[in-house]
Amino acid sequence: MDESVTVTAALVGTVVALPLLAFFSTMWLCPGMIIRAYNWFMRLKLGLVVRYSYSGSYRFCYFSRGTPGGATPSLLLLHGFSASKDMWLPFVKYVPVEQHILCVDMPGHEGTSRVGSDDYSIQSQVARIHQFVQSVGLDKRPFHLVGTSMGGNIAGVYAATYPSYLSGVTLMCPSGLVYPTESEFITRLREIEKNPEGSTIPLIPSSPQELEDMLRLCCHKPLKVPRQVLRGLLDNRIHHNHFYRELFMTLVEEKSRHSLQESLHLITSPLQVIWGKHDQVLDVSGASALQAAVPHSQLFLLDDCGHTIALERPRRAAQLIIDFLSAQEVHSKDTEKKVS
Repeated sequence: MDESVTVTAALVGTVVALPLLAFFSTMWLCPGMIIRAYNWFMRLKLGLVVRYSYSGSYRFCYFSRGTPGGATPSLLLLHGFSASKDMWLPFVKYVPVEQHILCVDMPGHEGTSRVGSDDYSIQSQVARIHQFVQSVGLDKRPFHLVGTSMGGNIAGVYAATYPSYLSGVTLMCPSGLVYPTESEFITRLREIEKNPEGSTIPLIPSSPQELEDMLRLCCHKPLKVPRQVLRGLLDNRIHHNHFYRELFMTLVEEKSRHSLQESLHLITSPLQVIWGKHDQVLDVSGASALQAAVPHSQLFLLDDCGHTIALERPRRAAQLIIDFLSAQEVHSKDTEKKVS
């Protein structure tokens, strides 16, 4: 073989091998970095732009796509406890690109300010979300609010507190209710209340095994997650565990525990409820209790789905919400015609 060909082949092999070596080294030594890189790539692929807005010195981090003023109201998504705006990426994939959409990191989470003296009760988080709404100009036109789990609790209380700002609201397996049937997780909470210092909270893992257990609790079908991916997910959240524990204990206090239940009678916006039939965190019986309290609501129960609807059934959830938005817009136009 010609010497120049040999050298060229060696160079090509080196060029190919180095990135692979770097990737596998990073995956082994810093798996959290790979998870962050994946989320960055997915945002880029979906056309999402990370932005910051301010209310005084308080900073909100969010991503958005599209512009307000389209055929349907803007869509604001609120994630659950210990998650971030990136939990909505599988869901956003199935939302039409022309739909204006915003996903915000909840108070104290990810890129949004964490203030040591802050009150993280549901009512205080509702006030913070309203600050965000005003800071990004969502208050100029009624928008549709979506919240899941803790975010669903906050979305419901927001709807009860600021009804004139909303065109509608979607609650996905929300916390903050009185559940006719209590899940094992809720039963576990009662034990934690009796001994808060010595208890392990299932939603705050400190090891790969505990994270695997948490995923098994939240998802109906077990996720086949490679060990290094589990390590990466854990690395990205474990240094927040002290905050998560403080937040969790605030959420189960009397002030916040049934905050949504106590606000249901004040919800006047069109209401959509989506719940996984196999939710092990917050029992699906909460859906019928919610619908009984708000008779005008629309209820959808999803087969083969647990607590993490945006991860387990993203296509179905997106379709339900877009259909709900479209129906509300048609109803609004019909009402305008009758008035005119």
